[in-house]
Amino acid sequence: MTRSLALTLALLLPLASFGQDAALYTKALSAYNGGDFDQAAQLFYEVNNSSTDPDVRAKSEYYLASSFAKKGLPVAAFIYFATILKAGKSHPFYLKSVEGLVNAQEILEDQFLIPNLLNNNYSDEWATLPSEVLSRINYLIGTISYRKSKYDEAKSFLEAVPAESAVYAKSQYMLGIVLVDPRYPGGSQTLPGVEAFERVLNITAKNQKDLVHTQQLALLGLGRTQYGAGEYQKATDAYEKVPRFSLYWDQALFENGFARFQNDDLGGALGSLQALHAPQFAGAFQPESWILKSTTYYFSCLYEEAKTALAAYDELYAPMAEKLKPIVEGTDTDPVMFFKLVDARSEKVPTPILNWVRSNERMLGVFNNLKQIDAEKKLIEDNQGWRAAKLSNELVTYLDQNRATLEQIAGQLAKNRLSEAYRNVKGYGDQAEIIRFETSKAEKELAEAGVDQSKVLRAQTLYRPKMPAENWNYWKFQGEFWRDEIGYYQYTLKSGCPGGKE
Repeated sequence: MTRSLALTLALLLPLASFGQDAALYTKALSAYNGGDFDQAAQLFYEVNNSSTDPDVRAKSEYYLASSFAKKGLPVAAFIYFATILKAGKSHPFYLKSVEGLVNAQEILEDQFLIPNLLNNNYSDEWATLPSEVLSRINYLIGTISYRKSKYDEAKSFLEAVPAESAVYAKSQYMLGIVLVDPRYPGGSQTLPGVEAFERVLNITAKNQKDLVHTQQLALLGLGRTQYGAGEYQKATDAYEKVPRFSLYWDQALFENGFARFQNDDLGGALGSLQALHAPQFAGAFQPESWILKSTTYYFSCLYEEAKTALAAYDELYAPMAEKLKPIVEGTDTDPVMFFKLVDARSEKVPTPILNWVRSNERMLGVFNNLKQIDAEKKLIEDNQGWRAAKLSNELVTYLDQNRATLEQIAGQLAKNRLSEAYRNVKGYGDQAEIIRFETSKAEKELAEAGVDQSKVLRAQTLYRPKMPAENWNYWKFQGEFWRDEIGYYQYTLKSGCPGGKE
């Protein structure tokens, strides 16, 4: 009798436990449906950690992640959706979790953790996902593939994004970047690349994500492609369409200076550099611009002006190299150290270089994610109900782990950018020495040939620049930079070369 009773109790205990789990799950689902995501998350967490029923645990795991997403905690949601993704296709909410990850990526603008997670776990089963979700995945994986130099794979994924997708413009821009990359198998494909950039510029659909930003990038891409093809006037036309004072205007001014120089428009090249060297761009990092400026003067045999430009380079950038040297060549190679330098805006890093490092799009994405992690930690730690359920402890641990990973990523990015900046300054410093030597040599040769440069210059008439249209006005630059004039400068030059043209 005792044995029979014990056996009956043993059978009833799992049933009782299942009944309690089902009741708790039902209560959690009711809170979720009612919009009380605080309580829903707490209850789903309890069910997920206590239930012995695989089906109930799987459901509670997904709804826990979804509760975080709906509460505005995308990093916490990503952590739990990622767990489901890694569990594989057997999980009943596998595809829904992929969709949850894509949504979290869009909110966070994460360019590292979620894109790489999707890339590493890509499955043909995702073809059944909603079209827009699949399009975003294809765009993200295409971008990751390009960074990994998998050009054919990148091209395939980017071309799979349909025109009706909100990331079509971004995908076409990346496709253009892939096609014109000289490392692409068979060499750069100028015409298809140009066509991709032009498709971006012709898009007018209002559903496109970051369309203005993407079209400005496409103009830069188009300008660079035309420049590489030797179509310097077309390159100038593209660069001059980049809006004044936009995020990429300083880069467009610099590159347009090169295009105009190559197009024998030396006055136009100096005009672009005049705008770039205005006080409004004092924090910009453009060391090569001074090398271009001195080279432009050198080709006009205006040697004093060339030496003045080189002196400006030395004054601005030589101290930057000295400040960067102990950082870049030091013994501390820990990426977190480099991250802290950039994150704290350390005075050890010159301001123009600091701005250049921090303005990198991927770096900005990391900073955004770190800021979100800190905001979520505060919300979680202040939630008394989650603390009582021990949910907050687990979440904070996961968030701290993600922060550490992102700091490593950001640190490596910062280290690479600082090293690149140091190499650039040193490299252009070497070029400056070559130009300085060639300038002195040319001056000596003219003197030995008995050429009186001052006489050559006095014999020439300096005309004002050609007016673009009848409704334009002309003002002579008098040393003041007016906001509405920046970007419209045009030099006219005399030539100090014997037999130089006006």
